[in-house]
Amino acid sequence: MAANPRDYDAIVVGAGAAGLMCAATAGKLGLDVLVLEHGEWPGKKILISGGGRCNFTNLYTAPECYLSDNPHFAKSALSRFTPQDFLALVQSHGIAWHEKTLGQLFCDGSARQIVEMLLNECSNNVQIACRETVRDLSHVDGKFRVATANFAAQAPALVIATGGPSIPKMGATGFAYDVARQFGLKVIQPRPALVPLTLDAREALFRDLAGVSTEVIARCGTTTFREAALFTHRGLSGPAILQISSYWTHGKEVEIDFLPEHSPDWLIDAKRAKPKASLKNLLRDHLPDRLASALNDRLNLADPLAGVSDARLGDAGKRLAGWRLLPNGTEGFAKAEVTAGGVNTAELSSKTMEAKKVPGLYFIGEAVDVTGWLGGYNFQWAWASGSAAGQAL
Repeated sequence: MAANPRDYDAIVVGAGAAGLMCAATAGKLGLDVLVLEHGEWPGKKILISGGGRCNFTNLYTAPECYLSDNPHFAKSALSRFTPQDFLALVQSHGIAWHEKTLGQLFCDGSARQIVEMLLNECSNNVQIACRETVRDLSHVDGKFRVATANFAAQAPALVIATGGPSIPKMGATGFAYDVARQFGLKVIQPRPALVPLTLDAREALFRDLAGVSTEVIARCGTTTFREAALFTHRGLSGPAILQISSYWTHGKEVEIDFLPEHSPDWLIDAKRAKPKASLKNLLRDHLPDRLASALNDRLNLADPLAGVSDARLGDAGKRLAGWRLLPNGTEGFAKAEVTAGGVNTAELSSKTMEAKKVPGLYFIGEAVDVTGWLGGYNFQWAWASGSAAGQAL
């Protein structure tokens, strides 16, 4: 550590969504803030989000849209910085936006507009240094001292906004957890979330459907999502599967309702209306041809329906409404949009995001054990937690 580190009011490690929001908030309050980013430029994950248009928030944000060991933890920050607050900021910068399905808000133009907005919000009090990896971190005489290869700095407040290990090719690491453990804070085991599920050889028939997509209801335990599912060479993806993956753990089954608009007895009704029809043709009326053929082969019902008992048709209908699959894993952090788990919320103040045991140390964004649904919820947590910490510094 350099003998004379430069003094700041606060040091933020990580120039992603949460870190930039925190720095901007603190800078506006007159604090002298240093932001350290080990990547080449700020907001790298923002730039690739939403297909390059940044799904920057969700109008339907609510605490129940987040997973955490403490489901109440997110309430305070989310209530004090809402989607409408962030939308007002977007509009004040003249950024055109649109709403897609399910309350998701996107830039009309580019995600780069959101990064530029956040950088513009960072006042003259905020210094952002990229390509700076923290090599040494200590807490001495009430100040956090941080050293990189190029310089050293110290401040009474340190904010960790480095996210989790999802998408390592973007430079993601477990740095936040290392810092938490260094200061004696507990970490909930991190795991991939919003991630494709993989299937083993027993489900090879479905892997032959790679590229086929259809709207389904995906269920794991008591949690359900109705959106599109996509068959891949390795298993299942698509919004419904990414959503349910956050609730899935090894050994759990996932149920798929392939025909959300139909009751389990629909085949019995179809037999009465069209006794000469075949199951395959009926399925083709509602599903992609390749999927209809695969399901027909699995169910193995005789043609026409008139020759099939109501009991068998009822069983087939129930199976189509709750097709059970046992994933053997996920595609891991490499393909996970976010990380579930993280710094235990029991260690933090829900109002300020400050560590209860270590005054002046804050954790925000994805580094914390708060994980949102797909569709802008994780960005809203980044804005809300970043704002909460920024105001408390």
